[in-house]
Amino acid sequence: MMKRQALRVLAVVGLSGALVTGCSGSSEDARRTDQPSASATSSSPSVERVPSKVQAAEKVKSAVEARLSADEARFGSGTNSPCSTSSPQVFTAKCEAAADATSGAADLALREIGGRQGFATLDSAARKVRAAVRTYGTLGCATGPTAAATRTACMEPAAVIAQGFPDLRSGANAGLLGK
Repeated sequence: MMKRQALRVLAVVGLSGALVTGCSGSSEDARRTDQPSASATSSSPSVERVPSKVQAAEKVKSAVEARLSADEARFGSGTNSPCSTSSPQVFTAKCEAAADATSGAADLALREIGGRQGFATLDSAARKVRAAVRTYGTLGCATGPTAAATRTACMEPAAVIAQGFPDLRSGANAGLLGK
């Protein structure tokens, strides 16, 4: 009788252990079973290219994000930016400083992607920001223009600048997806 109970306990423990290890679904288990062997990795050039693209995207995202976070904390973005079209600071040096910081972040993004494929969204956002900053400067928007036509013309680039940090961040995130 005692032997039979001991065998039942061992069977239950063994079955439980098999269920736990066989069905854990942990990412570590998945990595162990899904990863190719070292010899398969070294013989397959396509396997090597994917990680390098991912690494490049992560490097770009990390560099750009560090800059964006610091500048966004300092200047704000969107409706909290001094360049927001609803901000009383849109025609001041405060917006000009935010524009310079946003342009600097865009320049950094373009340097980081260095013409590599898979960063079209970030490239487009960075170029759009740089063009807006140039236009804002050319129009003299930070000097408090009084002409209605100039003030109106300043609104579009100011809006792009105000949205620049979030747009660059979205572009960097899209780079992780190869977009």
